[in-house]
Amino acid sequence: MREFNLLGEYPKLDQPRLVSNKKRTIINRIIASKRDKEFFDGDRENGYGGFIYDGRWRKIVKKIFDEYKLVSHSNLLQLNSEKGFFIYDLKKEYPKAKSIGLETSNYAVKNSVEEIKNNILKVDNYTKLEFKNNSFDFVLAIGVVYALNITDLINCIKEIQRVGKGKSFINLGSYESFEEYDLFKKWSLLGSTFLKKKEWIEVLNHCGYTGDYYFTNAKTLNLKYE
Repeated sequence: MREFNLLGEYPKLDQPRLVSNKKRTIINRIIASKRDKEFFDGDRENGYGGFIYDGRWRKIVKKIFDEYKLVSHSNLLQLNSEKGFFIYDLKKEYPKAKSIGLETSNYAVKNSVEEIKNNILKVDNYTKLEFKNNSFDFVLAIGVVYALNITDLINCIKEIQRVGKGKSFINLGSYESFEEYDLFKKWSLLGSTFLKKKEWIEVLNHCGYTGDYYFTNAKTLNLKYE
């Protein structure tokens, strides 16, 4: 188990993300919780503000194969696959690799990239995965764990550990000060569990997790008060 920034190749924003009491209110969170058109392709305060393919996953796909020593026919699983952009770039870069994306949103599944629709499975949750032990060479779960309550996130992490072969990556919502907590809480529409780094380590140890993790917080998201 190690802290590792797999997402370092993500495009960087030139300007900070501005946070205030007037933005992303409880109404926005209610709308976002449905994870339908308004969340993916509606107003920015309700979610992505237009979730379109931009090829950002191609570098990360290559980094995954290099870092985790995967081969052309490796078997990968993504939780929270959304419209399948990662799976699509994976197929383009490594056409012989096997890949499955799991997604809870009917809208995202319906609007996933046409070429990989058969790779995306609609599921009710990420706490009980219908796969045998050690089914996948690598498991990716971004924006999944900290969106769950403590009971469900523990089950989710255990399932990631169970179906994978010890090679996985998850991100965790964290803070170290009240200001960091306040910024992240005001920004995150679907986040449920924000913990300090040492608390997350305790959770991961409890779950017997052996994969990689990265802390997502006010600093990594470049959040600032308006």
